[in-house]
Amino acid sequence: MGATPTKPEPSGQVSDAVSGNWVDTLAPPATRPFLRLSRADRPIGTWLLFLPCAMGLFLAILFDGSLSWFDLWILVGCGLGSFLMRGAGCTWNDITDRDFDGQVERTKSRPIPSGQVSVKGAVVWMGVQALLGLVILITFPPVAIVLGIAALGPVLIYPFAKRFTWWPQVFLGIAFNWGALFAWAAHTGSLGWPAVWLYLAGITWTLFYDTIYAHQDTEDDALIGVKSTARLFAENTPKWLLVFLIATVCLMAFAVISATIHRSPFSMGLALAGVWAMGWHLHWQLQNLDTESDETLVRLFRSNRDAGLIPLLFFAGAMFV
Repeated sequence: MGATPTKPEPSGQVSDAVSGNWVDTLAPPATRPFLRLSRADRPIGTWLLFLPCAMGLFLAILFDGSLSWFDLWILVGCGLGSFLMRGAGCTWNDITDRDFDGQVERTKSRPIPSGQVSVKGAVVWMGVQALLGLVILITFPPVAIVLGIAALGPVLIYPFAKRFTWWPQVFLGIAFNWGALFAWAAHTGSLGWPAVWLYLAGITWTLFYDTIYAHQDTEDDALIGVKSTARLFAENTPKWLLVFLIATVCLMAFAVISATIHRSPFSMGLALAGVWAMGWHLHWQLQNLDTESDETLVRLFRSNRDAGLIPLLFFAGAMFV
């Protein structure tokens, strides 16, 4: 008997998308190029944008002990906003990087370089997503609205960072973890040190996971002159990842301690246990790192959804102790 024929990939599927994802199998064909442009076929980015929001909200609840129905909307609104603004940000990234993407093996199948979406169409699609995000944003308190608008700055700068600095992952971290400040302010009506510590922890966490991710493109990036921490660190990457791991755990621990200092020792201890457990997950990633295996790099990068969910679950439990 002959081997079972392999089912062909859907037309236009992006090379690093998960096989059988909902965009390529369930979405109406006319919408697929635009959803691919928003990375809806690769949801890990939405998770990594949403998780700092949820952590910021849960820490704020631990801080003031107040829980209301509006907090549910903060969580839902941040989830919807993360999907929309990640999509708008990715669209902007692909517009600015369209010439680079066509020269990189992993990204040349993206909608713009592959010809699925025109630049004009991408600009319109970016505007639609941003407008829907604005509709959600205006439902939040004034200080959160100001922070939400200010977040556009790092988002606009990020695609250009790899052209002038070896540390573009810092700019990604600044943009991707803004939600920690936003959600805290949405709940409390102001900013506080726990939110700042959490925000800084998110930046070092981003340096950890996006350096892993960037190792997929080091050869192509070197050819076209694009900078990254993966190229900068090279064979020293494990040592730097350990530094980012320690910084993430310490900074997040500062956030937890400053947010729960007035709560019971059990509440603080449970929240800190979540930080410790996240640290062990990052350590597991470091132990399994293989910078020569793209499959391993993608798997470890995607596992950061679980890494971020771990402290979130502990924070939720600490609310009731």
